[in-house]
Amino acid sequence: MMKGSNLPRLAAGLVIVSAAAVLAGCASPEARYYTLSPAAEARPAAVPVTGQAPEPVWIEVAPVRVPERVNRVNLVLSNSSGRLKLLQQDRWSASLPDEFRDALSQRLQVSLGAVDTYQHGRPGAEPLYRVSAEVVQIDAAIDERVSAIVHWTVHRLPDGKVTVGYTRAELAAAGGVDGVVAAYQQVVINTAADIAAAVRSLRS
Repeated sequence: MMKGSNLPRLAAGLVIVSAAAVLAGCASPEARYYTLSPAAEARPAAVPVTGQAPEPVWIEVAPVRVPERVNRVNLVLSNSSGRLKLLQQDRWSASLPDEFRDALSQRLQVSLGAVDTYQHGRPGAEPLYRVSAEVVQIDAAIDERVSAIVHWTVHRLPDGKVTVGYTRAELAAAGGVDGVVAAYQQVVINTAADIAAAVRSLRS
């Protein structure tokens, strides 16, 4: 038989356990983070007959501008009626402008054998090409599509020659949020390819 003196202590213990269970059930889901930057890729390994490493192409990738409605760390979706939805648990690892600039820079450095002086400043090293980009439109509908238009400019600094262009993308985005992120990454890949072609044209 349970002694009466133990009842208050037992009741208090049950209250604590119940409160802990309620709090655990109400805890917010853990945030998921995504990035536009590619996985580590090797730089071109071509070496001249002399055995000396090729001189890198010095570029400067300026900060990228994006529409204000997506200028945040949370992923933002839209639907056919133009309504926006902010995802609370699905986030970029940095703000979208920083993600886009860093991913674009990495792609250009790999494809051109270049060094971005914006990231890797070196005393006395002046960039030969300055790259500017602005995402003027980017919309994403989960399990549907991502559409984007990116305006970009490449300045050849020694003589001021300029190439202006844009990249348009309409991409399928099946597979939930992962599909949207993959489509965003493809937008960066397409933009970097177009800019790299412009740099090569200015070098010739």
